[in-house]
Amino acid sequence: MTPAPSVAKTSGVVIPHEPRWYQRVGGLLIYSLIRAVELTIRYRWNDQSGYFKPPLPGAVIYCLWHNRLVLSLTAYYRYMRRRNPTAGVAAMVSASKDGAFLAAILECFRVQPVRGSSSRRGPQALSELTTWAERGYDLAITPDGPRGPCYQLQDGVISLAKLTGLPIMPFSYVLNWKLRLKSWDRFQIPLPFARCEVRLGKPMRVPRDASESERESLRQQLEKTLREMSPD
Repeated sequence: MTPAPSVAKTSGVVIPHEPRWYQRVGGLLIYSLIRAVELTIRYRWNDQSGYFKPPLPGAVIYCLWHNRLVLSLTAYYRYMRRRNPTAGVAAMVSASKDGAFLAAILECFRVQPVRGSSSRRGPQALSELTTWAERGYDLAITPDGPRGPCYQLQDGVISLAKLTGLPIMPFSYVLNWKLRLKSWDRFQIPLPFARCEVRLGKPMRVPRDASESERESLRQQLEKTLREMSPD
């Protein structure tokens, strides 16, 4: 989504914009449209993770590109959540006004929005996500959002995995029929009756004592994996 003006601040503390009533109405309409289109989608599951085996493996950090948001949650509830019923899912969302609209949509999907990004309220958001992880929630993060550049993975997801001890699950999907917006992320909108191949990669763990060079190596590896999983 296109970045909005600066979020509100009080005494130097960044306060996320809360969804306004019209954003909540718009969020409900977008949610309803996604669900209607999703019912016509023909899914194929390409799970290379080896993760969803008994006993229940526990929570995970789902990592996906910003332009794959539309069908990410319907795929989550159709496949991952059924195989690994965690307490819920919390997702990092920009603290901006545009982020407030996205938060309103996510709430319709029963997702707990955690407001922050690499540029604003990042440390607070990481701390809040860690709290949700301790409660048994899956986490979700778009590592190239909210400003991009597209398909360039920022290191916040690596920091989150190090803090929480949760594995990072690369997630993507490929659509045969879609609209691609002229936005910074080339956002993808599925068209009715499209075929969607959902892809899950092998989980990656970040050791708590990982050095800076080790973290950078893991960041590059994860970016490469997500790029390979996401042909446009």
